[in-house]
Amino acid sequence: MSEKKYFDPEDLKKFGNITEFQEEMGKKFFDYYAEVFKEGALTQREKALIALAVAHTVQCPYCIDAYSTECLQKGADEEEMMEAVHVAAAIRSGASLVFGVQMMNHVKKMTM
Repeated sequence: MSEKKYFDPEDLKKFGNITEFQEEMGKKFFDYYAEVFKEGALTQREKALIALAVAHTVQCPYCIDAYSTECLQKGADEEEMMEAVHVAAAIRSGASLVFGVQMMNHVKKMTM
């Protein structure tokens, strides 16, 4: 018997079931989601790369699985995908580091 893990890749297939407990809001979400990922000013490939980067930023294993697959299906290669992840990592680390200014301001105020 295999042990049930908290993250189960099979659960991604059940994502559409979120409407079960709140059909109206779930439907609105999926309508919005579909609209966002349509071709527009950005290509679907570009949107998939953005989604992959965001998935890493919010650390969602389901999203990482889904958008790794989506990126490949939309023609992105491994180098582009990893570059998108590095962009996300750079923004995330920069966002953390910029709060260092707040800390420095506070420390200077407290020690002067």
